[in-house]
Amino acid sequence: MSQDPKRQSPDSTPAEPTLARQVGIKATRKLKARRNGTPKVWFGLGMMGLIGWSVVVPTLLGTGLGLWLDQRYPGGRSLTLALLMAGLTVGCLNAWYWVSQEDRAMHQEQEDDNA
Repeated sequence: MSQDPKRQSPDSTPAEPTLARQVGIKATRKLKARRNGTPKVWFGLGMMGLIGWSVVVPTLLGTGLGLWLDQRYPGGRSLTLALLMAGLTVGCLNAWYWVSQEDRAMHQEQEDDNA
């Protein structure tokens, strides 16, 4: 007699987790969310502020330094524009760093939840 292909032998492991395991994982995740709390609106606004200021501050510093240098040392080239672009570049790299840190932390938390 041939075995029914829909049935699995008792010693074979199923490809998907059992229902009880799935429910346990979801219950653990919900308990952890209740314990840690969800990020509030203020967290999101704070993160936007952090990213915004990390771009604005270097840009303004570069512009201010460029204006000061152009007043002190007049020449054919505009140091204001060059340092504005340099400050903007540094600010964008700084913002990218903060966003990647948050992304890394979120992925690490998800891996910890799944483990």
